Amino acid sequence: MSHKVISAKINIQYIETPDQLFKLCEQIKKEPWLALDTEFLREKTYYSKFCLLQIATPEWVACIDPIALPSLDILFEVLYSPLIVKVFHSSRQDLEIFYQLTGKLPEPIFDTQIAAPLLGFQENPGYAMLVSSLLNVNLNKAHTRADWSKRPLIEAEIQYAADDVIYLCNIYQIMLQQLAELGRTDWLERDFAELTNPDLYKVEPEKAWLKIKGKNKLTGKQLSIVQTLAEWREKTAQSENRPKSWLLRDEMLFDMAKLQPETISQLTNVRGINERTVSRYGTELCNLITIAKNRLPIALNEKGRPAKKNQQQEAILDILTAVVRIRAEENSLNPMILATRKDLEVLLFNDDEQCPLLHGWRFKMAGRELVGLLKGQLLLGIESDRLVITQSSNS
Repeated sequence: MSHKVISAKINIQYIETPDQLFKLCEQIKKEPWLALDTEFLREKTYYSKFCLLQIATPEWVACIDPIALPSLDILFEVLYSPLIVKVFHSSRQDLEIFYQLTGKLPEPIFDTQIAAPLLGFQENPGYAMLVSSLLNVNLNKAHTRADWSKRPLIEAEIQYAADDVIYLCNIYQIMLQQLAELGRTDWLERDFAELTNPDLYKVEPEKAWLKIKGKNKLTGKQLSIVQTLAEWREKTAQSENRPKSWLLRDEMLFDMAKLQPETISQLTNVRGINERTVSRYGTELCNLITIAKNRLPIALNEKGRPAKKNQQQEAILDILTAVVRIRAEENSLNPMILATRKDLEVLLFNDDEQCPLLHGWRFKMAGRELVGLLKGQLLLGIESDRLVITQSSNS
């Protein structure tokens, strides 16, 4: 299988008028796959400010200006075609922008960051590292911190943005070839499908507290206050399109939960709270804290592993680790890519559906066997100095 190398010197189409966009969409309709990337800003807003969309194929590259164009509807209609594979690197933030703009997600996709470990790379490799390793090119980082919202963009910025998808085209073709040679082309279908699950991108303010670290140390009134304030912060940040941390940082939520202020004078004693916050939201925050103190918190309901594992549990983890090492070696992978000790602990103690070993290629390679061993459906033995897994007579 050969691939066409696309040069970084290819002519860049800059799309800023409806007519240019229409002509580009006609080009896109003919393509089996596209490499995509976005440029955005989020330092001063809750939602990402979409500033540029880059698209490339082995034949052409385009930078689309969403700030200049009155509508992108015609573009999204074409991009969302199920006949066109959308190629990204680390696609979550790009897909989040698409979801915010359209309420839908493009399918099918291919994410080079997710595919890379199957080809011997570390977990979640950076884009620059893949470009260097696969193409022997060191990316120019001069415009990493550029203000992509300003206009006009200079030629060097446009080239910098285009380079990302130009090299992504080459990486995708190389990866497809290597995956095919290893017989792993279809291993990633489940992983890619999970990235287009809308639940990943929906923000539910009432569940915002679940993302706060350290919440499991709180109980009673303190937990109820953190839950209430986290929901208020999320809703307010959304409505005002401001970063959550500009309203209240996480540590401030915990300080409020401990001090439980119900008056403005008490609120001003919370460390780090600024006068603007007190002036604008003080009365509302105090009322919320009073309400939260007088109602039961939402139960944590967290599955936890034993505080200290006994010798039998440690031995089971050692056995599971041995299986992971064998399967990783058979497939020329670093065992840590297949499963960490922490992943195995989650599998043993929690049976958590979020465990990586229960999904995608990891489940096929080792997860199914590990679950079978834990349930007694499979047995581990030794034959001719090798570990072997056999079906249990009781299963």
